[in-house]
Amino acid sequence: MSIVSKNSLKSSLLQLECHFTWTLLKQDVDLDNLEETIGDQIEFLTKFNITNYNLLSYVCHLKKSNEEALRNLQKAEEIVQKNHPDEIARRSLVTWGNYAWIYYHMERYEEAQTYVNKVENSCKKLSSTAQCKIELPEIYAEQGWALLKFGRKYYQRAKNCFENALKNEPNNPEFNTGYAIAMYRLEDFSYRQCEEVSLSLEPLKRAVELNPKDTFIMALLALKLQDIKRVDEGERYIEEAMQKTPDLPYFLRYAAKFYRRKGEVDKALEILKKALAVTPKSVFLHHQLGLCYREKLLQLKKTTRYPPREQVEELIRLAIFHFKTVTDEKSKFFSAHVDLANMYAQGKRYKEAEETFQKAFQINILLSDDKQEFYYHYGNFQRFHMKSESEATRYYIEGLKIEEDSYGRQKCSNALKKLLERRIQGGLGDATDFGTLGLIHNLYGEKCEAIECYEKAVALDPDNEEYLSALCELQLSTSG
Repeated sequence: MSIVSKNSLKSSLLQLECHFTWTLLKQDVDLDNLEETIGDQIEFLTKFNITNYNLLSYVCHLKKSNEEALRNLQKAEEIVQKNHPDEIARRSLVTWGNYAWIYYHMERYEEAQTYVNKVENSCKKLSSTAQCKIELPEIYAEQGWALLKFGRKYYQRAKNCFENALKNEPNNPEFNTGYAIAMYRLEDFSYRQCEEVSLSLEPLKRAVELNPKDTFIMALLALKLQDIKRVDEGERYIEEAMQKTPDLPYFLRYAAKFYRRKGEVDKALEILKKALAVTPKSVFLHHQLGLCYREKLLQLKKTTRYPPREQVEELIRLAIFHFKTVTDEKSKFFSAHVDLANMYAQGKRYKEAEETFQKAFQINILLSDDKQEFYYHYGNFQRFHMKSESEATRYYIEGLKIEEDSYGRQKCSNALKKLLERRIQGGLGDATDFGTLGLIHNLYGEKCEAIECYEKAVALDPDNEEYLSALCELQLSTSG
């Protein structure tokens, strides 16, 4: 193929709406794990199989397995022909776009061009504009589903895609489900202030109304109701869903989460073990099992003054086993790494705890609030297990310095305040403690309290430039 026509082919490919043009970056996911997840969904959630096979073809390409990628696209085509014989072009645009890109990467340029032509001709028939960037709600939705699978960084974009799909078809059950899931996940990671907690409530209710057989979305609604303290109402949805799909692992894992959070840990464990028998490799299930054993450990320590050592050790061992299963399988699962590190610390396995904390911090897709969570837990590790208040202080401060309002930042702030106030009240407070307390008050805009702390710090360490400069700036800002 000539350079000119190869370049024109590339520029046509870039116009296509498919996984290759949606900026889905492989460094943001664990590809093996994603492939397994999609495989499970193909088996258990058959209504999304066109979408799943298309995404699986892209994942296979990223894993340098183009022949396998082509086989998955053939499966997507077969489902379209069987289930949507009257809408083949409309339902196949993403599949054909993926075909074109994969053939291009295989240097089979004529076949790539054939699929580009197929897309272009179909777009002309489907739309008045003669270009490939056709705005179909199905394509927006398919992009939304792919973005949801690629993790947190992509949730906002996923929400926007489903919003665009809903503009044309506001009552479409699938689009409403996608939108509700995107809203739920965005909220799950946002700072949990009460007024924000229920933004996803109405979309979830709407999705349940339009998808009465979808127990997965029912379970998310139940968890959201539990979040806003409407536990009995949430449990009714869980019980109804349990009647409908008693063996569906995608529902069972959220039902178990509901009961664990309600404090019924044995019931949660029973449900998780049932789900694990169906999908034994599910990292989500192993993580939830680890959380259940951790919860049992907390309950035991709370309710028993001298808990039996064997029982404590067994719960720690089980929690470690499940958390480690997760981190071995899914190297980018941040919270599982932190959970595992904390559990090693509980078992006095400090070397392994330290190594696991370091692995957690080296994950390359951490967002600001992840880092704040890390500094909080690592600070606690230094303080309670390594018995180093100075190191704990250092890490809590690192968490505070990241200026994003989050649950993790709030925890760093509270832990640090408590630590410093206890030292000061015990007569152990030095200039550094007053200076750090001044910094916290200043970060939260509490200027009078900050000035008071810095004045005490300067009195104890009169030549410290950092305290003098901070005090001077605060006094100037308040005098104006």
